[in-house]
Amino acid sequence: MPAPAVSFEFFPPKTLEASFRLWETVQTLAPLDPRFVSVTYGAGGTTRKLTHEAVSAIHKTSGLPVAAHLTCVDASREETLEIARGYAEAGVKGIVALRGDPPKGSGGFTAHRDGFASSVELIEALAEMNAFDLHVGAYPEKHPEAADTTADVAWLKRKIDAGATSAITQFFFEADTFFRFRDACVAAGIDAPIVPGILPVENWKGVQKFAASCGTSIPAELCDSFEKAARDGRTDLLATVVATELCDELIRGGVEQLHFYTLNKPELTRDVCHALGVTPKSQLQEVA
Repeated sequence: MPAPAVSFEFFPPKTLEASFRLWETVQTLAPLDPRFVSVTYGAGGTTRKLTHEAVSAIHKTSGLPVAAHLTCVDASREETLEIARGYAEAGVKGIVALRGDPPKGSGGFTAHRDGFASSVELIEALAEMNAFDLHVGAYPEKHPEAADTTADVAWLKRKIDAGATSAITQFFFEADTFFRFRDACVAAGIDAPIVPGILPVENWKGVQKFAASCGTSIPAELCDSFEKAARDGRTDLLATVVATELCDELIRGGVEQLHFYTLNKPELTRDVCHALGVTPKSQLQEVA
């Protein structure tokens, strides 16, 4: 089987040390020739300026295609579109368009008085610019705010119909979770690519908290395995095996693209990609 196309998600640094870590992450993963790399926003748009700076720096210094996260939170329509125009002028070709998480303690998303009320409105406005590949979020398990998974599929179709070109899913731990969602999307008339989001487990306790907040289910046997691996000091080995086996099953089921949530810690993602046959460009050039 051919190796999958890959993309990577980073988050913007808040300290000088974190800036060095981000740059190390970019340098580690850039040789894998990603389709693009994305840079997130913090909850409530708290890292808007940092995201812009990180996107610009990665685009200028690495030559990698970059997709900037853009949300509806705490900004007017004009402020949001001004950021998008700045990206377009800088040569950034991709945007991950999201509603965005509300600020912590706010009790839920409330649209800015002059802002976009939903991700669909944001996507429509960005599509009119005709300047970007527009990636959107998708939820193979029920979004915490959705009535059910059927509602998630219907909302994704609205985003695709509004002009999105592809969707990236929330992370999950069982391939069948993705396959069921993909089948439901096809049945609903969604024909845009749906790319599985993969989270290699760097910190099991942290992943459990993250999963609880976003509605990702964790198989009981996976909990048992990580608890045993922690006692034996083999969590990194288990994490590599778990992510590789999940990706391999997805590829065997017809998946051609994978998106990795790196958490700015590239080693596990790199090792999983190598196991899947994603070869650094330098090695390919040496062979040639």
